Amino acid sequence: MPHGTKVALVVGARGVIGGNLVEHLASLGDWEIVGLSRSGGVDTDRVRHIAVDLLDQADTAAKLAHLAGVTHVFYAAYQDRPSWAELVAPNLTMLVNTITTIESVATNLEHVSLMQGYKVYGAHLGPFRTPAREDDARHMPPEFNVSQQDFLEERQHGKNWTWSAIRPSVVCGFALGNPMNLAVLLATYATISKHLGVPLRFPGKPGAWTSLIEMTDAGLLAEATVWAATTPECANQAFNINNGDLFRWQDMWPVIAENFGLETAAPLPLALVDVMAEKESIWDEIVREHDLEPIPYSQLSSWAFGDFVLGWDYDVIADGSKARRMGFHRHVDTRAMFVEILDGLRQRRIIP
Repeated sequence: MPHGTKVALVVGARGVIGGNLVEHLASLGDWEIVGLSRSGGVDTDRVRHIAVDLLDQADTAAKLAHLAGVTHVFYAAYQDRPSWAELVAPNLTMLVNTITTIESVATNLEHVSLMQGYKVYGAHLGPFRTPAREDDARHMPPEFNVSQQDFLEERQHGKNWTWSAIRPSVVCGFALGNPMNLAVLLATYATISKHLGVPLRFPGKPGAWTSLIEMTDAGLLAEATVWAATTPECANQAFNINNGDLFRWQDMWPVIAENFGLETAAPLPLALVDVMAEKESIWDEIVREHDLEPIPYSQLSSWAFGDFVLGWDYDVIADGSKARRMGFHRHVDTRAMFVEILDGLRQRRIIP
């Protein structure tokens, strides 16, 4: 491997975060990229994909043993479980298996980037201190994001490599096969609403309609992640990364409705996991009528995830000024972000 070559190992390369990170790294031109996921992917001249079960230590060791050239690990893998407590074991195990293996073979390892989120601050539990700051006090465990960071901090002691922890808000971008994607979920919900001839109603909790929230564009997140991983002054620190603006759903909802040519009506709390569960036949009808890509309905949206995000009847915001003070100044207009993603879904024939 030539001196100075940067080799990125993107863990969770098929998700909305990992997929956009792979695209960004490839666009920079000076990275070799290896993507890890459970299903693998199609190799290109810049990206190699490896299918691996990171919960299996033996499979991880066997599949990653040849990756001696890795210089940067970008960890964005995630395993879902029914409860917060159950998330710790699998998600910590995957990180431990990955780092243990890579550290044993990659002698030029420089940095490990850990993707976290506002769960570090207890955003998933209820009202928390806002805007959250990177140095806020921890909350009562269990919390897998915190356990993962503790592992990295302890593992890094006395080592040449450094770490960073990246904390985005709800991440929006284009990705298929990852149903935990709010933009695609809203697009699916709006498309079905239009097909059924009903107005676009906000289905979340009443308090969520007026609470402050923010988003993180997947492209901006990719840029910030690479910036933190390659800026020496950012070593061994955490960073909140968000678009830089705030909104309330009462103001954003009409923007989304207008994009679909829909009228709005008064919010009406609905359990999406129930009311959208039996809409698969309707979606199949929409796909046939508009000659859309035959993406399985189950892969488009996690309605439980939608209920979760649209159920935040309290402010969910964090202070992103630390990254700006240290040199990352990119920002994204969230209204424009939603419109761009929705237009992109149409260009790809995912929605009509």
